[in-house]
Amino acid sequence: MLQPLRILFRPKWMVSRSSASYVSRMRHLNKIKEEDEACRAALQSGNIFLYHKLAPLLRRTDSGIYQLPALQTKDVEEILEKLGEDKEMVKESILINCTEQNEAQFSFDVGAIEQAAVEELCRGTFVDLRKAFFLLRGSEAPLVARGQALLRWHQTNGFCSSTGQPTQRNQSGSQRLCHSSGITYYPKMSPVVIVLVSDGKRCLLGRQSTFPRGMYSALAGFCDIGETMEEALCREIAEEVGLEVESIQYSGSQHWPFPQSSFMVACHATVNPDKTHVSVDKVELEDARWFSLEEVQEALTIKAPPRNNKGEPTVFWVPPNYAIANRLIQEWANQQHLKS
Repeated sequence: MLQPLRILFRPKWMVSRSSASYVSRMRHLNKIKEEDEACRAALQSGNIFLYHKLAPLLRRTDSGIYQLPALQTKDVEEILEKLGEDKEMVKESILINCTEQNEAQFSFDVGAIEQAAVEELCRGTFVDLRKAFFLLRGSEAPLVARGQALLRWHQTNGFCSSTGQPTQRNQSGSQRLCHSSGITYYPKMSPVVIVLVSDGKRCLLGRQSTFPRGMYSALAGFCDIGETMEEALCREIAEEVGLEVESIQYSGSQHWPFPQSSFMVACHATVNPDKTHVSVDKVELEDARWFSLEEVQEALTIKAPPRNNKGEPTVFWVPPNYAIANRLIQEWANQQHLKS
């Protein structure tokens, strides 16, 4: 029998955040999301994160740390004018969030403008999002992921699936409307279950052929229409590695921008320690195998993709801190320590 899902930890913000300020901020965010005039006003005093063909602009500090520069709207307008573009283009910015000081945050893609020219004026570099995850710190990684996801959705949903007519966005970019059919479209995410399997002493990690060399991660798969999360989890493990799940524990969730926009639901799962033979589906995975606590601990110390010199064995490592797979692996390692 599968055990019911349970929370493994309480998010820190639920304890430390001021309820009054949080409620005020969420209501302010909802107002500028839904009301065009309020959004236009917020844009004038807000901050903008620039992208070029969905690659975010990063800026390297003198100490070598990469940051996500927040440009004021008037600065972006000035940059557009210097490059011979209409400054009104800035109104195409998409609302992504607001700060604790109620400053609106927007994403804006300048992919139609020469990349080098924008980089020079902004004193930064447009970096592929996967690489940016290894360079950014703290809350900047999920923020830049959200911005890219919304930009991508607007770029790929310009027409109504019912009539084929163009759709029009509201000012904030929280929806698109087909005036011909009256259908309103909202940004969507695809539900994905990601699971760390354990037999009590080891954990099971797999890799796809598209992964960087040496990287193994928790198993994951998209939920099918009509499935519960538990059903999807059990099915994916059976399909990919030929194992049958005995129990499930819920860990958390995360937005993940690859390959499009995914909603990752993270869990731990256990299997019978007497039934641990792995049968890998080579269509889904390149490899999957059991790892000991010692191997996992060593992999967790690697904070960036290792460079394997020619002739040297490939180094085993796991996804970066931002990925929820990393958190699952960290949690499992911590649980093993408590047992011992």
